[in-house]
Amino acid sequence: MSCVTQRSLRNAPPGGEKIGHAEIEIGYSIVMLADTFPQSSTKAPSELGGTSAGVFLYVEDVDAVVKQAVDAGATITMEVADQFWGDRFGSVKDPFGHSWSIATHVEDVPPEQMAERAKEAMAAMST
Repeated sequence: MSCVTQRSLRNAPPGGEKIGHAEIEIGYSIVMLADTFPQSSTKAPSELGGTSAGVFLYVEDVDAVVKQAVDAGATITMEVADQFWGDRFGSVKDPFGHSWSIATHVEDVPPEQMAERAKEAMAAMST
């Protein structure tokens, strides 16, 4: 079972070329989406040249959800991999420029071990 599903609610204005309102259900949450319109103050990150916010999701199977996103037109910005803080994590950018970070929690890391892993990860980044 996919944890990301499109709800049946999708409204298009006359002409049907753009989406006036759509919803996707992720777990028990609903994200509302729409195409940009000249009458709206909301713009897609791709129109603005970047984004100042992103969505972070915990899901049951990060690999499957990232594949589903890519199959739907997203591009990978960080490959899925196990991370030092205990998550299997990756990120994508959707076709409109929105940033989505997606993770599955795989282990609880004690604070002392977290500090050591973080130190090792930072050292590896600087080489």
